[in-house]
Amino acid sequence: MFRTFRGGHSGGWRVTSLSPVTGEPLPFVPALSVTDSEAVSLPLVPSRNAWRLAGVASSLRYTERPEKQQLDAVQAGLGRLDATSAALIPIRKSQAWWELTQEERRHIFEDRSHHIASSLRYLPAIARQLYHCRDLGGPFDFLTWFEFAPVDASLFEELVAMLRQTEEWTYVEREVDVRVVKEVLSA
Repeated sequence: MFRTFRGGHSGGWRVTSLSPVTGEPLPFVPALSVTDSEAVSLPLVPSRNAWRLAGVASSLRYTERPEKQQLDAVQAGLGRLDATSAALIPIRKSQAWWELTQEERRHIFEDRSHHIASSLRYLPAIARQLYHCRDLGGPFDFLTWFEFAPVDASLFEELVAMLRQTEEWTYVEREVDVRVVKEVLSA
């Protein structure tokens, strides 16, 4: 199942900010739609005033069984009614990252950067899902999607700041931070 994030002029989420963290930005758009489908047409080429990013939730790459069990015990699912704030953070890692072996990447990801262990304290307030897209020919390797209640916005900022200070993040060559709020239809 593919998840597609389409930035444009309409969608269920209103874009409140779109900031390049490192590397090339995405064009600013006022809205974001998020859809799931069994197929996605390629290539995913951005236009001057819209863009489309697609990825697939896949098997866990750098997570060991005890870590997975810890995550499963505390993480919240997406789509909670109170989670009306969200962030889409597409990331592309450097060629140096991809030249490392799986074991070397795992060592940086958890043994030195403590990605999972440090992130556990932010769950279940922040729900998250990683979508892989490196092999789809798009401009990013991963699409990270986070949902949270507005009261947990500062907690989310703390999580993102912590992750950006890790050794793992020294391999990020392009990152864009897209913040959105759920559109609410008035009666």
